[in-house]
Amino acid sequence: MENIKKIKQYMGYILFYGFARYLPKPNCIVKPIGMFSKKIRNFCGYLMLEECGKNVNICNMAVFSMKVKLGDNSGIGVRANITGPCTIGNNVIMGPDVCIFTRNHNIERVDIPIKYQGDTEEKEVIIGDDCWIGCRVIILPGVTIGKGVVVGAGAVVSKDIPDFAVVVGNPGKIIKIRGGEKKID
Repeated sequence: MENIKKIKQYMGYILFYGFARYLPKPNCIVKPIGMFSKKIRNFCGYLMLEECGKNVNICNMAVFSMKVKLGDNSGIGVRANITGPCTIGNNVIMGPDVCIFTRNHNIERVDIPIKYQGDTEEKEVIIGDDCWIGCRVIILPGVTIGKGVVVGAGAVVSKDIPDFAVVVGNPGKIIKIRGGEKKID
C-alpha cells in the first residue's frame, strides 16, 4: 500500500513539475482555460501531497515539497516556495511569492566555510485554520502560526504567533489581536 502511495506521489510530481505549474492562472483572460488549469494543478496536488483537502487552490509557478499537508478550502499561492514538511490548515489564503523554509544552513563552525557545513534538521512549519498569509511573507523553520492569524505583506516570521494576531514587519511583530482587543505595544 505504501508503494502505491509513493507511485501516485511521483506521478503527481512529474505531472505538476512537467507542465501543470506552467499553465495559466485561474483568472486568465480565457476563463475556461484558467479553470481547467486550476483543476489540473489541484489533481496533481491530490496525487503528490502527503495530505490534500477538498476544494484546494494550487496556483501556477508554485514549488513545494511532497511533505506538505494542505487543508480544505486552502491554497498555495502563485510562485510560493515551501521547502519541506508544512501543515496548512483549513481556509488558509496565501498571497504570491510566499516562502516557507523548514531548514537552514549550519553556521556554528568558523573553521569551515558555511557552504560546506550542510543543513540543519528539518523543522515543520504549522499554519492554523483561517489564516491570511500576505504577499512575499517569509516563514522560518519550526514556526507555528495560530488560528485566524493575518500576516502582512513582506513580514518575516521567525517566532510562533498566537491565535488571531495581526503580524507585520521584519522581524514580524504583533500589532494587534483580531476581535476587538487593544493594540499590543
